[in-house]
Amino acid sequence: MPTTQAEITPTPRAVISTLETVDIETGERETLAEFDHLIEAPNWTNDGNRLVYNSGGRLYSFDLATSESTIIDTGFAIHCNNDHVLSPDNSRIAVSHHTQEDGQSRIYVLPLAGGTPTLITPMAPSYLHGWSPDGRTLAYCAARNGQYDIYAIPAEGGVETQLTDTPGLDDGPEYSPDGRSIWFNSTRSGLMQVWRMNADGSGQTQMTFDESNSWFPHVSPDGRSIAYIAYRKGDVEPGDHPPNKQVELRLMPSVGGESRSLARLFGGQGTINVKSWSPDSRRLAFVSYRYRE
Repeated sequence: MPTTQAEITPTPRAVISTLETVDIETGERETLAEFDHLIEAPNWTNDGNRLVYNSGGRLYSFDLATSESTIIDTGFAIHCNNDHVLSPDNSRIAVSHHTQEDGQSRIYVLPLAGGTPTLITPMAPSYLHGWSPDGRTLAYCAARNGQYDIYAIPAEGGVETQLTDTPGLDDGPEYSPDGRSIWFNSTRSGLMQVWRMNADGSGQTQMTFDESNSWFPHVSPDGRSIAYIAYRKGDVEPGDHPPNKQVELRLMPSVGGESRSLARLFGGQGTINVKSWSPDSRRLAFVSYRYRE
């Protein structure tokens, strides 16, 4: 299921969070920093200098040169979950914030430098995952009438458009760099698998056929590769992506075909919920975890 209010606070058993990168060509992993608390979901900025992550409902900017984290002023939005996305020009960030009135996730947009959030999706729950390359549209997972589907809405707010309407959970929509396609994950075939559709919702096509539950496809900036996280079959229900599981980061060509393993780690929820490719399409940022002794 999408992130709940409980998932924006530390898990009952305390964890150490390790912020890492993996080189998609060599498989080399690099540890950037360790935190004695829960952090999640790094976004890589276009200049290659920073990562944005969430922790305890707040957003932070991590400087890759100094390894220092600075809190981002998100105004009243202090219950943000791990579904946050940078605008294509990196001037703004869209967040999924659990609002005070009912605790449900709604999408807001604010300056990346910090400022007052603007409400985009009055209806809830809504969980952000994609921002179109032209900056005009947001794509997200939302529950409407008891079913989770994928929707799109103007980035300045307006009327939402339903893009999927198939029994089962559809989640994790992300635009291709040319804006023509949206990648997402769906349980409609049984296990959670990676799918692709046209940006208007037509042409929905299954792209992975793994014996695992595959979540959150992220498209490389050059459009050539898809990274996603896979849970072992039987470890989780197809529609669930919990923390603290043995998982795998996998890579596949965007044209389809066999996937390969990039990294095995202890993680899941929070590891790679949002797009975290380096601008040169060479590395992925992610978070692994271990229990504190």
